Amino acid sequence: MKLYTYAASSAAYRVRIALNLKGVTAEQIPVHLLKDGGEQLKPEYAALNPQKLIPVLATMEGVLSQSLAIIGYLDEIYPDPPFVPEEPFARALVKSMALAIACDIHPVNNLRVRKYLKDVMGQSEEAVGVWYRHWIALGFEGLEAQIAPHAGKFCYGDTPTVADICLVPQVYNARRFKLDLAPYPKLVAIDARAQSLPAFADAAPERQGDFEPPQAR
Repeated sequence: MKLYTYAASSAAYRVRIALNLKGVTAEQIPVHLLKDGGEQLKPEYAALNPQKLIPVLATMEGVLSQSLAIIGYLDEIYPDPPFVPEEPFARALVKSMALAIACDIHPVNNLRVRKYLKDVMGQSEEAVGVWYRHWIALGFEGLEAQIAPHAGKFCYGDTPTVADICLVPQVYNARRFKLDLAPYPKLVAIDARAQSLPAFADAAPERQGDFEPPQAR
């Protein structure tokens, strides 16, 4: 398998965590989202993924885009350890936690949205940061309350699930954009436990071969 990735992409970060948790190796092919106007916009990459987004997982069966679809695929072909509980309601609950991040928080804050706010709408870097922090804070407020009845060491119980796979990259981004995380002690504690596991730690942007300090992006 080949993973088309970018160190700073939180969606790619999720897939790197998932691969690590499954103990599966995929060749990593960096796609720089800023260099030369964005390598994801080049015709050769657009032919691979018409959405022109990261990540992409190329398999013997074909090409998959969208991080949660890729994670679901990995969970089916490599069932141990599972990313969702077996019981139907618990499985749906864990997926709802993951979707709160992947569908509600992340899409309004990703790189192409920030670039549009700045380059087309004329917003300052400061204003874009206010936008970014607002949407993470709003999402984290709900997520902190949602996980409260179900959390153990992780978002649901004592083993990592797809909810934690989505949470860790989002907490990373929250810190990167200087969001005050004090109102979300459960999320911060779960992130710390996850980061103590090699599968999460080794997937971090700083551990990737294409990592660049923020000022270089």
